[in-house]
Amino acid sequence: EILPPERGREVAKELGVPYYETSVVAQFGVKDVFDNAIRAALISRRHLQFWKSHLRNVQRPLLQAPFLPPKPPPPIITVPPPPTTTEEHPVGLLEDPHCADVILVLQERQKIFAHKIYLATSSSKFYDLFIMDMQNEESDRPIRGPLSGRELLMRAASFDVCESSDDGDRANLRACTSDGTLKDFEGGRRGRVLSSWSRAFVSIQEELVEDPVTYSPRPMTVVHMDQSMQLGPFRAVLRYLYTGQLDENEKELMHIAHIAELLEVFDLRMMVANILNNEAFMNQEITKAFHVRRTNRVKECLAKGTFSDVVFKLDDGTIMAHKPLLISSCDWMAAMFGGPFVESCTKEVLFPNTTRSSMRAVLEYLYTGRFCSRSDLDAMELIVLANRLCLPHLVALTAQFHGAQQLTGWCLHHICTNYNSICRKFPRDMKAKSADNQEYFEKHRWPPVWYLKEDDHYQRARKERDKEDYLYQRRQCKRKWLFWNLPSSPNSH
Repeated sequence: EILPPERGREVAKELGVPYYETSVVAQFGVKDVFDNAIRAALISRRHLQFWKSHLRNVQRPLLQAPFLPPKPPPPIITVPPPPTTTEEHPVGLLEDPHCADVILVLQERQKIFAHKIYLATSSSKFYDLFIMDMQNEESDRPIRGPLSGRELLMRAASFDVCESSDDGDRANLRACTSDGTLKDFEGGRRGRVLSSWSRAFVSIQEELVEDPVTYSPRPMTVVHMDQSMQLGPFRAVLRYLYTGQLDENEKELMHIAHIAELLEVFDLRMMVANILNNEAFMNQEITKAFHVRRTNRVKECLAKGTFSDVVFKLDDGTIMAHKPLLISSCDWMAAMFGGPFVESCTKEVLFPNTTRSSMRAVLEYLYTGRFCSRSDLDAMELIVLANRLCLPHLVALTAQFHGAQQLTGWCLHHICTNYNSICRKFPRDMKAKSADNQEYFEKHRWPPVWYLKEDDHYQRARKERDKEDYLYQRRQCKRKWLFWNLPSSPNSH
């Protein structure tokens, strides 16, 4: 049973000895006990004539001030680290091509599975190629809606479309007679010869290809590249298009520069030049600019649904997204689209209890790594969705933006560590706090209640001790005065 200090003082008073507390853990009171034990032992020897004059100035055992526990440190305001969006995840899609939608054919025999969204947002040439291919697909439909200005411009610069035949067969595409930049394939397969449009590409066509992961046939875009492109340097170019980085130790830099020239990726060509000139440190700025440009293009593709390969069905509508970007930025999405789930093979995914505004905020965060709040966004709904998708960093950002849990913890800490002064300044406000807050304050206030009681007892004992010392000093002075003013004896005359 632990005895309170009051009981200890009562026992010490009965025994007629001073009372001290010690703590080996807190290193409190150990020196006080030894110093004052020595004082008590010396004072007990004063009755001996030999020690009387030597021990005259020894003080009585001193009073012990109560132990004040250290002030609790303020809560650490932390935001969980964002999901790792380093080059590992995008490059992993090249090595393990989940949700690939394009095949790049080198020298008519080597095939590389890739993703339109990564290629198109990193290279303007690939963007124009795939946009042109999408317009090609739309032109096969018998009814066409009005085209935007950019689509009209691209259509005029590329090709015209024949109307569909009466028997419903797929319409054949013919080259625009105005410039003749693109030519039809000979045969029934839909495709285009691109050699006159760009030196980097030979042809583009749509084929039914066996998926390298699921082994089920599905349509993919097949692009035949220029014969001069070799596999090793081309993979280095793809790594740049996926990550924005180029390894300084690449051996075939001139071949990489040649491919970059054909694809009109001028930043990559500049990075090669920097490495050759021993100025590779300058490539960091190029990589930063690359990510800024791609982020803007990705946001544009999200807003327009360009190159999307999945549709999320939500409570208030639908929103189009891109599986490769989701797989590389969210483990939850990677498990759903890359694992043995139905969603990995379907183009529509149902998300119940989710609105378009919350899903768009999550997609923008996953695509760009940034969180932007909007007026139509429900913070609690976003936190629920982010927690559901295992995104603690987004949960923390939302809470931080709206001043939630961590701010509450800091306020509670500030009130507890300044409890007395706050109670004196705002007594009504403190009494109006909820019962839970009152209980928390009583439990965590600093200094604690027991210390205040001990300090009050110490102050009263100190006043009594000062009063006793004052009276003792007065008696001593009075005795000295009487001693020096005693009348002299008659024998002295």
